[in-house]
Amino acid sequence: MAKILVTGGAGFIGSHVTDALLARRHHVTVLDDLSGGFEENVPSGAKFVQGSINDVDLINHLFEAEKFEYVYHLAAYAAEGLSHFIKRFNYNNNLIGSVNLINAAINHQIRCFVFTSSIAVYGASPELPMTEETIPHPEDSYGIAKYAVEQELIASKNMFGLDYIIFRPHNVYGERQNIGDKYRNVVGIFMNQILQGKPMSIFGDGNQTRAFSYIGDMSPLMAAAIDTPTAYNKIFNIGADQPYSVIQLAGAIGKAMGSNMDIVHLPARNEVQDAYSSHQKIENVFGKQKTHTLEEGLEKMAAWVKKHGARQSKKFEGVEVTKNFPVAWLS
Repeated sequence: MAKILVTGGAGFIGSHVTDALLARRHHVTVLDDLSGGFEENVPSGAKFVQGSINDVDLINHLFEAEKFEYVYHLAAYAAEGLSHFIKRFNYNNNLIGSVNLINAAINHQIRCFVFTSSIAVYGASPELPMTEETIPHPEDSYGIAKYAVEQELIASKNMFGLDYIIFRPHNVYGERQNIGDKYRNVVGIFMNQILQGKPMSIFGDGNQTRAFSYIGDMSPLMAAAIDTPTAYNKIFNIGADQPYSVIQLAGAIGKAMGSNMDIVHLPARNEVQDAYSSHQKIENVFGKQKTHTLEEGLEKMAAWVKKHGARQSKKFEGVEVTKNFPVAWLS
């Protein structure tokens, strides 16, 4: 049993990773500012501290008081498309906040820093599926921030001996996702629109392809990483293998929700057309895992969504750049 800090543990992925860590009998403290998560998501058995990773005094106090041995850093504002228009907010939350944690981890001799990065670091790759050897060319501010943190962890290992594990998940969906966020998480957006009797809104023609990844297939493996020595100081793609178009996804969601597939097409926005990755490297270290099909995962999420009901989308109030801002996000 180890003492572990999980940032973003009131959010979607973070709460599931916390669940998995608790199942492995670790002592977990969750740090979350509730800007995108909900206190009800924090699993019972975890200690909850409401606060920001940009509060350096709070971070230093927590590390000193709790004597953490490991850090799982999942706190982030993960809106790739929106990040172009909120650059300062993006870098403060996704880069500077991460550096605050890395500093504390070094100063308090953390055994391993587990970082949740993103497939966004690759950008529009000519190589599909993308492997960990694919040269990153992030195309949005979110991907740039995530890649910068990856590079900082590598530099901190070389300079200070801080061990790390980096996961690059992609298009994750499942229970506890904030379906009221209209800027990110297409599965949640579609399900929320169906609950409100609205058509599913697709940017462009819907032929963009992604591999949609069920959270229940990922969180146990991420929790096991700190107990897997061969995972240390490596980067792993993590998620589903099979890509689907957004149009195909809409059809599968309509079926899972028991709804007609009503769709409205919005003007295309600037985004990567095709993004999915290889997971051979993670299988080599952790072994082949049993996973849910897209249909199975969507059924589980749909049952949770129907139970909890629709969430009202909120407009992001801190837009910093308005040029080329998608019209659909103005309301």
